[in-house]
Amino acid sequence: MKNHKNYALAFFLLFVAGNGIAQEYEWKTEQSGGYTYRTVTDDPTKSRFYTLKNGLTIILSPTPKEPRIQCYIAVKAGSKTDPANHTGLAHYLEHMLFKGTDKFGSLDWSKEKPLLDEIDKLYEQYNSTTDSAQRKQIYANIDSVSGEAAKYAIANEYDKMMAGMGAQGTNAFTSFEQTVYTEDLPSTAVDKFLAVQAERFRSPVFRLFHTELEAVYEEKNRGLDSDSRKTFEAMFANLFPNSYGKQTTIGTIEHLKNPSLIAIREYYNTYYVPNNMAIILSGDFNPNEVIKKIDANFGFMQNKPVPPYTYDEEKSITTPVVKEVWGPNPESIMIGYRFPGASTKDAQLLELMGSILTNGKAGLFDLNLVKQQKLLSAAAFPYVLKDYSTLILQGNPIKDQSLDDVRNLMLAEIDKLKKGDFPESLLTGIVNNAKKATIQSNESYESRASNLMDAFTSGIDWKTRVAYDKTLAEITKDDIVAFANKYLKNNYVAVYKRQGEDKNMLKVEKPSITPVEVNRDAQSPFLQHIDAMAETKIEPKWLDFNKDINRTKVKGTELLSVENKDNAIFRLAYRFDIGSYNEKLLPIAAQYIQFIGTKDKTAEDISKAFYQLASSFSVSASTEITTISLSGLQENFDETVSLFEDLIRHAEPNEQALTGLKVRLQKARENAKLNKSAILQGLLSYAQYGEKNPFNNVLSDAELEAITAQELIDLLKDLLNYKPQIIYYGPKSGTDVAVVIDSLHAIPDSFKDYPTLVEFKKRDQQANEVYFAHYDMVQAEIDWFRNAEVYDPNKTAIIQLFNNYFGGGMSGIVFQTIRESKALAYSTYAYYSSPAKKDDRYSIVAYVGTQADKMNEAIAGMNDLINNLPESEKVFQTGKESLLKSLVTSRITEDGIIYSYLSAKRLGIDYDMRQKVYSEAQKLNFANLKAFHDSEFKNKPYAYCIVGSKERIPTADLEKYGTVKELDLSTLFGY
Repeated sequence: MKNHKNYALAFFLLFVAGNGIAQEYEWKTEQSGGYTYRTVTDDPTKSRFYTLKNGLTIILSPTPKEPRIQCYIAVKAGSKTDPANHTGLAHYLEHMLFKGTDKFGSLDWSKEKPLLDEIDKLYEQYNSTTDSAQRKQIYANIDSVSGEAAKYAIANEYDKMMAGMGAQGTNAFTSFEQTVYTEDLPSTAVDKFLAVQAERFRSPVFRLFHTELEAVYEEKNRGLDSDSRKTFEAMFANLFPNSYGKQTTIGTIEHLKNPSLIAIREYYNTYYVPNNMAIILSGDFNPNEVIKKIDANFGFMQNKPVPPYTYDEEKSITTPVVKEVWGPNPESIMIGYRFPGASTKDAQLLELMGSILTNGKAGLFDLNLVKQQKLLSAAAFPYVLKDYSTLILQGNPIKDQSLDDVRNLMLAEIDKLKKGDFPESLLTGIVNNAKKATIQSNESYESRASNLMDAFTSGIDWKTRVAYDKTLAEITKDDIVAFANKYLKNNYVAVYKRQGEDKNMLKVEKPSITPVEVNRDAQSPFLQHIDAMAETKIEPKWLDFNKDINRTKVKGTELLSVENKDNAIFRLAYRFDIGSYNEKLLPIAAQYIQFIGTKDKTAEDISKAFYQLASSFSVSASTEITTISLSGLQENFDETVSLFEDLIRHAEPNEQALTGLKVRLQKARENAKLNKSAILQGLLSYAQYGEKNPFNNVLSDAELEAITAQELIDLLKDLLNYKPQIIYYGPKSGTDVAVVIDSLHAIPDSFKDYPTLVEFKKRDQQANEVYFAHYDMVQAEIDWFRNAEVYDPNKTAIIQLFNNYFGGGMSGIVFQTIRESKALAYSTYAYYSSPAKKDDRYSIVAYVGTQADKMNEAIAGMNDLINNLPESEKVFQTGKESLLKSLVTSRITEDGIIYSYLSAKRLGIDYDMRQKVYSEAQKLNFANLKAFHDSEFKNKPYAYCIVGSKERIPTADLEKYGTVKELDLSTLFGY
């Protein structure tokens, strides 16, 4: 569960002031299957909008492409409706909705309930007490009674039920005005899903509260370590001091320390009512059947008035508001402008304005700041909410550049926007790209459901969403210029993220918690009832690489293709067996190509041309594979391919662009040393390979500085002299496409041999080792690592089943023990990792992110699991059912078929591994898992890779686990 708002999914521009909605898109009322619903004419998603008698909104968008369904249960309630004296409540209520009811999650409700009632009273007593000694004693009582109550609790029974029916992505998220519960389940499990959800929301029980609240503490501490979160919270606190900025989604430390179960229950009863909720489903189902089932399951919910959200109107910002936050991450600046809420016409123009500034190719920020390398990175994006919206500008400086410089450069682009200093053709490009984006979004059942859910929680009229492509073309340049001048003045908030010590850093202190029972073998009668419910049988569909992939010769190489029968999108790739292991310069050349042009076209001209075609290109170089990728609308296939061919064959060296790239690369390399995730990745690579490893297989500072533009150009052009694997997915047949490629892509008569590959040999751990890197933070990041045996395809079934049982999500042994029972971490996992090619070795990875003062407990907890596999036949059967149902309902489609074939080929196999796993997993039992664990995990030496603060983690503690080696950043990063 997580606090989540995806900025990139900010709602599309729907219509503009004065233009209205294109008349062909209208709401109409229809009836089918005994139910009345509304639809929008010409809606490609065919979404149906129902309202049950109790006010519950049901949105159904059927699409049969895969036998799965994306499900959201959305509540129009979030942090903005938290009580002022209980901030963070909506978020930790979200966590508690996974704990069950009086029918599931309990061994004996009659014995559990009195203890839970006593815990309620103890928390109220705790909250009203200020004396520290008394509070400590009361908390000891809470811990004691909670331990007794836990004896009657079945931890993670909800997760087990969902895993048992083959659900994936079991989670939830809370934001300012939404709390959303999400599942991706097989279409065979609709009846089970609805039965579980109806019971879940009937009368939730907030059991195992104090251990779950500790997980929220951990989440809060992770946020305190996150410079990006600090920046974002400072922005909203100053941009919306009377509304969204009054309180954060995760809440204050003081309120987290003083929770009230009574207040949580009151909040639930107030906002979790049918007229404030929606069930959104998209996937493979019959809507006439599903609506009856939803009504039958959720008709019990009672309509109840929801108190309106009130706030004082935000005062106008007349002069820039400037704030600072500090932390160890690289410097950056965020600028925000305030706009009206989502349902207003002015707010709906915001999305288009964001695209004019940033669209990835031809926006003002893209061309003038990124393409010209004036900044390390820069972007503008809208963040649209119900009451207010904002345009966020974000920039990162290059070396020796001040944050004031970054601000001035971004504001200069805003001035260009206000003056209309952008071409009319940019609007045409936006229209073309919107067309492509709509096609791509509608082909995915996950995207459909997400868009419908976001529209519901923000009060967006779906009709305006459907009309987007049509109405977009009506917007003029004058409309945009007038709109920009109306809102973009000296009325912004700027948050400077400085690099350095945060002297105001706080942390949620660790309470004393006794590990509780999880009763992992227990099953409630309700779970048994759910498991016994009938499911529609679905036959698995395995790939046949010989039949599912078309093979066509293009001169001396092969074209692999799959026909797109759904829409007009194409994807083309040239894949070369060469990467940074062959040539360290390749990743830099892959970046350089976006900054160069030809004799006739500048880099900016090329970006604009691709954007006008609604096409894109990229060159990516991994360790062993380099891929040139092109995508767009099939109608523009020839022009797209020709445009790229002209670029790569006639590219000219640009020393100024290279100088800019070197400056940006130097800054990016410096920034990586300030990133705790990058540091941990370096530790893992060191543990895996030793001092010389893939992570630090990079150019030295001197080698980077010595690069010439001509050698990068030569490297790019020479790439075409190696034999590629050509991959096509699109509306044309492979034969037809081969003819076009043959005419547009000049393939040499003979190919060069690939250069020698540098081999990195994985090392054997002979004894326990500790690799430590200092980082100024509240938490400690701990990874366990060990290299294992060489790849064997015959182990795939046991590995996948073991991972499901041991470390696979919230129903796995690791999560249940480390988080649910011992409250030692917010995030934890462990798995046996498979390599990408034959003759390579497996590896074991385990992870705990915890408070520094819990490090020893967390390590002890994980070590116990690594060395002693807990046995639970019930969890094993759940994991097995989950794996089998996921395999049966998984569908590899589109160009994923080709990439699956190429991945299998690298592993030395020529068949769909899923079929083998499905067949063999059915025969496996717990004894097989135990033998695998004993052979691969138990009593083995491990490398402990730890990132944390030396001030919070004594060296003596590290020495308990093995020979300690503190690694400096130069050694880790190779520069």
